[in-house]
Amino acid sequence: MQQVQVWGERSGVAVVSNPSANADPAAVVYDAIGAAQAKGTDLVLVDTAGRLQTKHNLMEELSKVRRIVDKLAPEALVQSLLVLDASQGQNGLKQAMAFAQAAGLTGVVLTKLDGSSRGGVALAVSSEAGLPIRFIGAGEGIRDLRPFNSFEFVEALLAK
Repeated sequence: MQQVQVWGERSGVAVVSNPSANADPAAVVYDAIGAAQAKGTDLVLVDTAGRLQTKHNLMEELSKVRRIVDKLAPEALVQSLLVLDASQGQNGLKQAMAFAQAAGLTGVVLTKLDGSSRGGVALAVSSEAGLPIRFIGAGEGIRDLRPFNSFEFVEALLAK
């Protein structure tokens, strides 16, 4: 949550959060959507940060968050993106498969492409889970997140 707060401040975006360690994520989403509707905000980003495990209770939590979104904003165009570390390998594929069902994923954001990782897991995720890669992250600057370009990605993946 602290990282999201910092990025909210850097980019001039309001952040709705609950500082309690045991806060119910669905309740926070409920509050955020209510605040956005009251202010006439067009876009709400929900970050379920740190959900690396694919344990049953966490998947249920994600499903509950998705149900709240669907109930409170049935007309909204919802993009549900899995942020995947490029260095994860096969773990990333397992994660994508589990999260795809629980969160109704519509795509993947592949991060940490600025290091030695080339992100080969993206090919498996796209093929096996049927999820398009929407964005890539190659750094920690505000402009380091950019739309995915398959031609550039394959060139970088195969480069020596």
